[in-house]
Amino acid sequence: MHQYRTHSCDALRITDAGKIARLSGWVHRKRDHGNLLFIDLRDNFGITQCVVDSSNSEFQKIDDLRLESVVCVTGKILRRSDETINATLSTGEVELIISDAEVLAEADPLPLQVNSDMDYGEETRLRYRFLDLRRDRLHQNIQLRSEVVSSIRRRMTEQGFTEFQTPILTSTSPEGARDFLVPSRIHPGNFYALPQAPQQFKQLIMVAGFDRYFQIAPCFRDEDARADRSPGEFYQLDVEMSFVTQDDVFEALEPVLHGIFVEFGEGKSVTPIPFPRIPFAESMLKYGNDKPDLRNPIVMTDVTNVWSGTDFKIFSSAIEKGAVVRAIPAPGADKMPRSFFDKLNDWAREEGAGGLGYIIFSDGEGKGPISKFLDTERMEQLKKLTGIADDGAVFFVCDIEAEACRFGGLARDRIGAELNLIQEDQFKFCWIVDYPMYERDERTGRLIFSHNPFSMPQGGLEALESDDPLKIKAYQYDIVCNGVELSSGAIRNHLPAIMYKAFSLAGYNKEEVELRFSGMLNALKFGAPPHGGSAPGIDRMVMLLAGEQNIREVTMFPMTQQAQDLMMGAPAPVDSERLEELHIRISMPPTKET
Repeated sequence: MHQYRTHSCDALRITDAGKIARLSGWVHRKRDHGNLLFIDLRDNFGITQCVVDSSNSEFQKIDDLRLESVVCVTGKILRRSDETINATLSTGEVELIISDAEVLAEADPLPLQVNSDMDYGEETRLRYRFLDLRRDRLHQNIQLRSEVVSSIRRRMTEQGFTEFQTPILTSTSPEGARDFLVPSRIHPGNFYALPQAPQQFKQLIMVAGFDRYFQIAPCFRDEDARADRSPGEFYQLDVEMSFVTQDDVFEALEPVLHGIFVEFGEGKSVTPIPFPRIPFAESMLKYGNDKPDLRNPIVMTDVTNVWSGTDFKIFSSAIEKGAVVRAIPAPGADKMPRSFFDKLNDWAREEGAGGLGYIIFSDGEGKGPISKFLDTERMEQLKKLTGIADDGAVFFVCDIEAEACRFGGLARDRIGAELNLIQEDQFKFCWIVDYPMYERDERTGRLIFSHNPFSMPQGGLEALESDDPLKIKAYQYDIVCNGVELSSGAIRNHLPAIMYKAFSLAGYNKEEVELRFSGMLNALKFGAPPHGGSAPGIDRMVMLLAGEQNIREVTMFPMTQQAQDLMMGAPAPVDSERLEELHIRISMPPTKET
């Protein structure tokens, strides 16, 4: 018999009754029934109930154990009586009668209960993450993550992709966030950067003559934490392909994403292939953002013309100054009480807006505080544009276009949730396409790249030389699921002349381009194939599949919101000798007076 176990704690079944078995695991629960002591023994795979009689010499040893102590037990497998069968356990028809027990490791008093779903707060959970990971929900999430990654690797390989690893110590790159810097001992005063993404390397792999690359790639960004973003590091399915169009990239990725969500989505409906493609401008108009949650059926419309020139001066005067009016239809809201509308107005004010104007449609007419400002013709136009007849209401947002999009999108989400319109049993995918190549920095007024700087502009060099830069679109795209951006991608620029011109419009002279992007630029000068790719986030996919709201719940060892590893004590000071070796002198910021 094996020293520690003949079976896992999930393996025993009624067919094993009468056998002698040995199990090892953690003491999950204890129940003292006088002459009988029951323990639920847990390992990675499941739980088995074990029983010891008070007449057994091992009774006191087990009775003295704290929860989460590690024990090895040996005994006979017995069938439970019908009234004691536990249908919630795969092993619930049997129990192990302990004859021998060996304590492998005793546990100290616990800072958090493993057998409880109680929320112990971020600091306790992350400081004792090894205990938190023993808890069933988180344990299952991490197991799910591993299975998803394995499935991705299999699906990519089956499509002819080859996995390569790219460097971790590299140079800085304009990916949109701050780099983590690593000082060089050999080259004093110089620093490596941890990759925000393997962007340049994966393009260089294509230039090197490989055709279909992928990697489960670690990425490092010195940015603030969010619910859907881990501070410090994350992983993505990094993909690049040669001799492809945008359509080819979509056709390669869609079966992988669709297959993953069908395989692990627990029966939820998944958008069929091909996924819808929504131009960026259309997405901003209809949904208020470029990551729409299509489970919400509400579609916004522009109704500026409906309100232009009316006596409702709050809208008409703003329109004269360049504002737009967006309508947010709310099907079924005509049946809601007045408190529903008051609640939404209060919420709008909390968000910094003046409120939410609305018109309620019922009994063949429009009602509400601002309905009187629309004549019959304008009211009919409004109904036609929004699709609301006599079965709902329409809310309005009036502001400059960017703010109307932003707040309109928030209002759409809020109204959809309040009316229970969100289709929770679905995974709704779409591609957002035709991103603008450039945008204007509101602070400096300069042109900046709105997406990936190495993307191919639609229209190529001719567009860069002759068109208004703000009207140039790029072969850039995002994949979105249930309102979560999973990936950004693009067809890359593979021609040096286009690279020089694209960066010049963003304020980079030729010398600066050659200095900052010499590796990429030199490669393009020696014959680069047309290529493109994308990089869906592993963490975000698993978060959706697990039904979690925070990415921390699907990450094995995450940091706090303040980017600290409480368990390992990072970041931490470095002794002066090490700093001297690296030729680094610390200059601390001034202490803030309290």
